[in-house]
Amino acid sequence: MEHHDHLPGIRCAWCGTDPLYIAYHDTEWGVPEWDGRALWEKLILDGFQAGLSWITILRKRDAFRAAFRGFDPAVIAGWGEADVQRLLADPGIIRHRGKIEATIGNAQAWLRIEDAGGFSDFLWKHLDGRPLQNRFATMAEVPAQTPVAVAMAKDLKSQGFKFCGPVITYAFMQATGLVNDHITTCIAHDRVAAMGA
Repeated sequence: MEHHDHLPGIRCAWCGTDPLYIAYHDTEWGVPEWDGRALWEKLILDGFQAGLSWITILRKRDAFRAAFRGFDPAVIAGWGEADVQRLLADPGIIRHRGKIEATIGNAQAWLRIEDAGGFSDFLWKHLDGRPLQNRFATMAEVPAQTPVAVAMAKDLKSQGFKFCGPVITYAFMQATGLVNDHITTCIAHDRVAAMGA
């Protein structure tokens, strides 16, 4: 396949001109992710994004990874009030008690799902294990949520997850390549599609 990454090309408009955002768009967003730990980290970060822009989270991602000990659910699941206080005092992250406490509960839920058959399979079963290849021509066509996202959010909630409503869940599905929502004229669309074939 011909690579266009070195050429100035059309990208999904949401990444703008920020080099960090462009790199994220070009190398991460929409790339199919099957690792359960990586999927969990991204879902947690999408929960922290609620009400904020993704670039805000992206700029703080390394600080989040340090504060949350590499997003190891087995570690986070055992945290208590002292850890919540430590995180509330950390200026490198989004200091929101509800989201921090939800992360601890979500770690406990992740462990239960992982033990019961795997977090990755728990999510990917909604797509029959293969990325959905959308072919939207413009950003205006891309939905904020879909019936699959609603079902996944309901599934997650039933297992004890918080901060994972259908809009957050769909943004997560886009980011982790459960769906390919790069617009068809984007330089990344065909490359990402090939990864999910």
